[in-house]
Amino acid sequence: MGTVIRSASRRLTSSRVFRIAGRRVTVGSILFWGVGMLLAVFWMWPFFWMVSTSLKPEREILSLIPEWLPREHTWRNYERVFAFPVLRWYWNSFVVAIVSTLLILLLNSLAGYAFARINFFGRNVLFVLVLTTLMMPFEALVIPLFIMMSLFQFGNTYFALIAPGLASAFGVFLFRQFFLSLPSDLEDAARIDGCGRWGIYWRIALPLAQPAVIALAILHFIGNWNSLFWPLIITNTDAVKTLPVGMLMFRPGFGADQSWAHGLAMAAATIQALPPLIVFFILQRYFMQGIATVGLKG
Repeated sequence: MGTVIRSASRRLTSSRVFRIAGRRVTVGSILFWGVGMLLAVFWMWPFFWMVSTSLKPEREILSLIPEWLPREHTWRNYERVFAFPVLRWYWNSFVVAIVSTLLILLLNSLAGYAFARINFFGRNVLFVLVLTTLMMPFEALVIPLFIMMSLFQFGNTYFALIAPGLASAFGVFLFRQFFLSLPSDLEDAARIDGCGRWGIYWRIALPLAQPAVIALAILHFIGNWNSLFWPLIITNTDAVKTLPVGMLMFRPGFGADQSWAHGLAMAAATIQALPPLIVFFILQRYFMQGIATVGLKG
């Protein structure tokens, strides 16, 4: 009985069609977008509160009655933050995130193409071994990595920040699944035209894998930008310190001038959060396309 009632209500809802700005819109689509907008507001509200608090003087932040908008705007919190070498931390984070993202796209796409399109002995066993690394937490590798970097005197360098993140089992899996969905006729036609294995990968397979490339690029860039644990261990000077590590001194009760602690913390968090948000909003359409179209064949 309940199933009949639900199906009848769906038919009734879908049958109610309205015209808004010349477009046919159903009640169901209006409810769907309404719920989506409500969830978007809930998602954006902490960010709005963070930005609003960063523009308040400390007396408003510590007021017993919270105020959503600052009565008295002040840029003093941002001035105090930029009195520290924030631009240098920004540069370090950009170098690490961009170089690491480019390298991981190249290495993971090569590995994914090999696992998907090249038949070699032990291919499936090796791929399973690669996937098993997903079950190993990074914390279990920190001590061996730190000892290895120290022995080779790579500590406190860009190399130490970039190299450990280049082996991504998820990236290999993502590219493999996408390359498996490509028709073999494309490779046959390329071979007839004289393309070798590298030419097929570089000129045909990789351009067609643009959705997977963009999806992995966004995930890896944001992950590197927000990385704190490993950079906190391997860096000790402002010359290579990344932004999340540098921003630790602005947390309340630590480091910076405590008379401005909460405003400093919100200003620092806003500065750190802006680049990943900008990257995501610019590329979100391609990101969703990559997640939706990456093949699950295999």
